[in-house]
Amino acid sequence: MDIKELTIVMHDFVRAKGWYEPDSPRPQTLRNLAISLSLEANEVLEHFQWDDRLEDRGEFAGELADVALYLLQIASVAGVDLEQAVLDKLEHNYQRTWDQSEQTSNMKGSGE
Repeated sequence: MDIKELTIVMHDFVRAKGWYEPDSPRPQTLRNLAISLSLEANEVLEHFQWDDRLEDRGEFAGELADVALYLLQIASVAGVDLEQAVLDKLEHNYQRTWDQSEQTSNMKGSGE
């Protein structure tokens, strides 16, 4: 299943729960979805709060799935092609350097 198919299945689930309805107790606004994404990402982090080891792979997978579902929904609601955005970001990151200070100090040491 690809990203587009997962997005369709996610929307089907949200519709089935009635969360796209105007009177929903869980309005699916970008703001609410972004907050939910952050909360779920923190639940991923919670698995490592006091230990570096992953204790429950099943629960961890469920939290990762929650993050992925919110990410798919946010992208779709915002009109972002997530697949293309990921590819564009990877292309951008190939050209990027992260350790500018390290490169600068290396250049100084080589007489440049």
